[in-house]
Amino acid sequence: MTGTHPSEVRRSTAPEVWGKIPPRNKNFTGRKGLLEKLRAGMTAGTSGQVTVVLPQVLPHALHGLGGVGKTQMAVEYAYRYGNEYDLVWWISADQRVLVRSSLAALAPHLDLPSAAAIGVEDAANAALDALRRGEPYDRWLLIFDNADEPEEIRDVIPDGPGHVLITSRNHRWEDVVEAVPVDVFTREESVAFLTKRVRRALAPEDADRLADQLGDLPLALEQAGALQAETGMPVDEYIDLLNKHTSQLLDEGKPTEYPISMTAAWNLSVSRLSERRPEAVDLLRCCAFFGPEPIPRDVFSQRVSGLSPALSELLTNPIKLSRSVGELGRFALARIDPSSRTIQVHRLIQALVRDELEPEERAEHLADVHRLLTGLQLGNPEESVNWGRYGGILAHVVPARLQESREVKVRDFALDLARYLYLSGDGFAHEFVRLFITQWENDSGPHDPHVLRAYRELGHILRQLGKYNDVYTLNQETLAKMRQVGTPEEELLLLVTSIGADLRARGDFAAALEHDEDSVRRHEGAFGPDDPRTLRAKNNLALDYSLTGSFQQARDLHEIAFIGLQDAQAGAATVLVHWNALARAVRLTGDYAEACDLGEEALAYGLEYLGGEHPAYLWTAKDLSIAWRRVGELDKALEMCTDVHGRYVRRYGLDHPDTLAAAMSLSNVQRNNGQEQEGLELAADTVKRYPRIYGTSHPYYLACTGNLALLHRTCQDPEKAREVNEQVLGDIERDLGRDHHYYLTVATNLASDLAELGRHDQAVERGRDTYSRLRGLVGPSHPVALACAANLVADLRHLGTSEADEEAARLQADTRDRYTQKLGIEHPDAIAFLEGRHLDLDFDPPPI
Repeated sequence: MTGTHPSEVRRSTAPEVWGKIPPRNKNFTGRKGLLEKLRAGMTAGTSGQVTVVLPQVLPHALHGLGGVGKTQMAVEYAYRYGNEYDLVWWISADQRVLVRSSLAALAPHLDLPSAAAIGVEDAANAALDALRRGEPYDRWLLIFDNADEPEEIRDVIPDGPGHVLITSRNHRWEDVVEAVPVDVFTREESVAFLTKRVRRALAPEDADRLADQLGDLPLALEQAGALQAETGMPVDEYIDLLNKHTSQLLDEGKPTEYPISMTAAWNLSVSRLSERRPEAVDLLRCCAFFGPEPIPRDVFSQRVSGLSPALSELLTNPIKLSRSVGELGRFALARIDPSSRTIQVHRLIQALVRDELEPEERAEHLADVHRLLTGLQLGNPEESVNWGRYGGILAHVVPARLQESREVKVRDFALDLARYLYLSGDGFAHEFVRLFITQWENDSGPHDPHVLRAYRELGHILRQLGKYNDVYTLNQETLAKMRQVGTPEEELLLLVTSIGADLRARGDFAAALEHDEDSVRRHEGAFGPDDPRTLRAKNNLALDYSLTGSFQQARDLHEIAFIGLQDAQAGAATVLVHWNALARAVRLTGDYAEACDLGEEALAYGLEYLGGEHPAYLWTAKDLSIAWRRVGELDKALEMCTDVHGRYVRRYGLDHPDTLAAAMSLSNVQRNNGQEQEGLELAADTVKRYPRIYGTSHPYYLACTGNLALLHRTCQDPEKAREVNEQVLGDIERDLGRDHHYYLTVATNLASDLAELGRHDQAVERGRDTYSRLRGLVGPSHPVALACAANLVADLRHLGTSEADEEAARLQADTRDRYTQKLGIEHPDAIAFLEGRHLDLDFDPPPI
């Protein structure tokens, strides 16, 4: 955290980015010494040269009991010193899910892709990375409000050139960062606050007595000041009533973590509000069961059936509702923000409200909140345009204990939320679904339809995390339960369509093909041939065709699915996935130039509609780099693949399937670009990691090991290459047979190993068998078959017999004609063939 800028020169311009800061408290009073201490700590890294120093300090934590004004101090700091920053951003930190979503919301303000484009986790990580680098702003302030668990947010506190301010009640922060303790008001501050808040003549001695009664607790003083301002109640009467409520509370002997004075003041405010506008109290009680974050006013502007009578009557009368909202604000029981159209109730007041209710009353209010949340028209979670609406209410889902509802509509809504979290790439998705599964299983049993649907969503999330073995076991168990309870076919197929991916992840390509052929038939029967669900099933089947060597069938089916989904106006991510799948299929049929054209168009589409960090964009970029490699655009391929691999590492880490696939493609293009040693090291590391995902018998692991063998040869160790290739070839033959293209790829390279070792008879024998099989699998003009033919020509010439020379001449003429027609005689492979050099075949792992 080093650098230079004039951090202590007061600027007249406001921050360029000012995000989510609560409205300034016009009644804020005192705290001058604390604010100055906080500011001094923030800038303690300066050398006194105000024009040349970049602050180098740890985050600061404001801690103390509830209601002392920690949040209000943070708000005041933001407004008072905001002009010292280019960016000020507020983060509600009492729920971990809110922290990352808030950081993700910051990303577009840093000229980064939005969460809708790349997912919540990636957008948050990109924002943190930009803050650490100080790009585009190095004068920034992040405020983490109510961060009570240091462990939950420590990894999202950037260590860049800016400042971080944390508010918390947890004293464990003192072991982590520099702390500024915040106590109750001094008596002088209390008197000054009450004098300002009451808005009428208040004798200093009266203010002093009132502050004494309330223990100088700011939130209690706010309650008292608001009540007197609204009612004109004399101080003597207020203190008398306060004493009565305090005695009553003490007599009741209820245990409480809050000061008695605060509870008494709150009781008094609610009592007077109840006399003046009882329906406002109903609204307050409802708000107490939301989260402590701002509640969108739209929640209360809808017609929802099944609400409690009092709340239903209030919400059907907009005038009464508006007056009730106003009263909550005037009595300081809620903070009303007209600009954002939100209502916010302090967590301490929420807790006091809930504590006063009987169990049946709490259940009624919880049910109201569940129905209000469910009644919001948030739209289809599959469409990223709706993600902002889902994110806007996420803060209230867990505090409202949504998982406890047994109502069908509420549970449907929860599953929509889970779908949103998964599709948006939010790391909270796994924890969220587990929370609901645990509760629903306890309440309704393991065969409940919503439980089974939740398990289906969990499978998607686990697959996204690369936990393929866990997904397979989970989906098989869920499918068995669905069949056991007679789940309707339309619902069952939503899980059936995922099973093929599970089988592919296990390396059972033949079983996946058989399953997906049946899946397509069932989808066509249930939905028709052109339904998007059927088209997605066809896309899965096309993947199976590619993995079993039926490249033309795969291409034809991918084309049907892609065109059909375009006609169905599918979402951008779905379109891009299918577009790229078609480009990949075209490449696998050997039409490299056309694959480049398709891939470039798809990549441009993905960048425009999804952004450069979206998973579908990264898949497309990786596949395009392979297509460029195939046509000989090696510099472009290396640059693209290096970038994609780096993005995957930052996104998922080193052991995710997509990272490993990108690493293998990068090692291939490094070899093509003369960086054999770098390619060998990367391939060796990747092969070492593959068993952690797939095991040691998966075809991907075996084919990647074949790539490693190839690099051993290009790094001048043909004997090591031969040993590895012979082992791999035996394993692939055992699992896939001798006519699978993985086998034939390794066999082609093994012939080159033998040739380099001078074992030309064996090389020719291996080459003849392999070439014959490749002609049968992909045809004689496919570039892979041509490469094998070119190698065979070179090996035949080394035999030195007339028969071999004649065979070589015939094959050379035929191969030259086919190269001319297929790739052009100027293609790098054709040039290598004409020069008598061996051509190598490699493997790039496709998505499962």
